[in-house]
Amino acid sequence: MNNNKEYPMTESGYEQLQEELEYLITTKRPEVVEKIKVARSFGDLSENSEYDAAKDEQGFVEQEITKIEEMIRHAKIIEDTGDNHTVQLGKTVTFTELPDGDEEQYQIVGSAEADPFEGKISNESPMAQSLLGAKLKDEINVPLPNGSSMKVKIVSID
Repeated sequence: MNNNKEYPMTESGYEQLQEELEYLITTKRPEVVEKIKVARSFGDLSENSEYDAAKDEQGFVEQEITKIEEMIRHAKIIEDTGDNHTVQLGKTVTFTELPDGDEEQYQIVGSAEADPFEGKISNESPMAQSLLGAKLKDEINVPLPNGSSMKVKIVSID
């Protein structure tokens, strides 16, 4: 993964990645090594599903560690510009759907910390792309996953 891609993220997103890395290295990795050790004690490795599962899990954990180390190494912390009139990376934008007025709120973050269930959308997503650069009170069309779009009015940027 040596592509030198930058990973924009908030300060809290960066700290969260560091905590996850710490957990994987200090807790998860030793747990998996122990599972492998126990599975080995069952004897014949050719028909040992516990051993295979533990080795698969070890591969996954090591892959996650490598991925997170790469993201941390190339992290670019999003600085707050203090501008609450323009939608930017790191900002939380609230908009109402037109004409019915349903309100939605999303924080636009780098892909490394995107979590739609937490209201955090990636700056690379079509929705974020349509919102970035928009101003307070702007009415814009936001693409929907089904291919259509909806008109929204930006009511706050924090």
